Amino acid sequence: MAQNKMLAMILAGGRGTRLEGLTKKVAKPAVAFGGKYRIIDFPLSNCANSGIDIVGVLTQYEPVLLNSYVAHSQRWGLDVQGSGVFVLPPSEKIEGFELYKGTADAITQNIDFIDLHDPEYVLILSGDHIYKMNYEKLLDTHIHKKADATIAVIEVPIKDASRFGIMNTDEEYRIQEFEEKPENPKSNLASMGVYIFTWKTLKKYLQEDDKLETSTHDFGHDIIPKYLSDGRTLIAHPFQGYWKDVGTVNSLWESNMDLIDHSGDLDLSDRTWRIYSEDKGSPAQVISASATVKSAYIDKGAVIDGYVEHSVISNDVQVNKDAVVKNSVLLPGSVIGEGTELDYVIVAEDVKIADNVKLSGTLDKILLVDKNVSK
Repeated sequence: MAQNKMLAMILAGGRGTRLEGLTKKVAKPAVAFGGKYRIIDFPLSNCANSGIDIVGVLTQYEPVLLNSYVAHSQRWGLDVQGSGVFVLPPSEKIEGFELYKGTADAITQNIDFIDLHDPEYVLILSGDHIYKMNYEKLLDTHIHKKADATIAVIEVPIKDASRFGIMNTDEEYRIQEFEEKPENPKSNLASMGVYIFTWKTLKKYLQEDDKLETSTHDFGHDIIPKYLSDGRTLIAHPFQGYWKDVGTVNSLWESNMDLIDHSGDLDLSDRTWRIYSEDKGSPAQVISASATVKSAYIDKGAVIDGYVEHSVISNDVQVNKDAVVKNSVLLPGSVIGEGTELDYVIVAEDVKIADNVKLSGTLDKILLVDKNVSK
């Protein structure tokens, strides 16, 4: 097989416990977002738009929906000859099934898959971030700087920097030090979980790491620090644009709200960089004469008979007469009963809320409704 310039591996196997009930039966990257999308649509669409033909999706927990979803490569234009999206669960061992032990181990277990496609470079992505990025620009930096590894970084408020992996660099963005969630960060350049590695070098490090019983087999804890201690060239690639880790209920709500409040930062109608998703064939939205809608993001198939303000209404949602929905995110197929009032709430997919129910969270603590609610 001819050598590929670069293939992508999307780490989509996290348990996602901080999303609470949304990930009880659904893998985090398959959680609904922004009306008709799922989180995994973003890295997959970025790959398609960046000209990456081969994408491996490494799944693990609650994989049924995610596996069936990403198997339809045509959604992202990755179904032509020589391209494809491949679902890669953990390997079955002689002694039984074993989960991926860490992010690096997930790649190690799939060395044979990568070698089959013989890439010069490997792009490693997280499956739970909302952003639009041209990975070709990242690769240009990697090649131009003659890097062994290139890491996309974004500036975050210094007060929030302790929540991230922080890259300390020189003036040429050569990484001098990597700190995982430092208590007293020295910079505000946060890792986006987007890496390019030169494959031959990375393969060597992965195989060595696999033999270390003391290793956690993780890129942030083990592989990147080892590159640095060996004097390898690691380059930070600054990213200018929208990026959000939607690993918590509040951050998922915030990113949905950004579609209303900061729509220019995350423009999902941009035809020059499409985010592709499943087309469920839903009919047009219906907003009745008795409805009132103020500053809302409403997708196809939604039927609005009540009052909606500053909310994201996903496809095939029903808001019945006299219902009041404020500052909330209604995921696909949910039904809001007559006279029901919601404020600062996320309603999970296909959940039904009875008539005349009042539910509210706060800006600091969004209320997740992940099961049917009766009177």
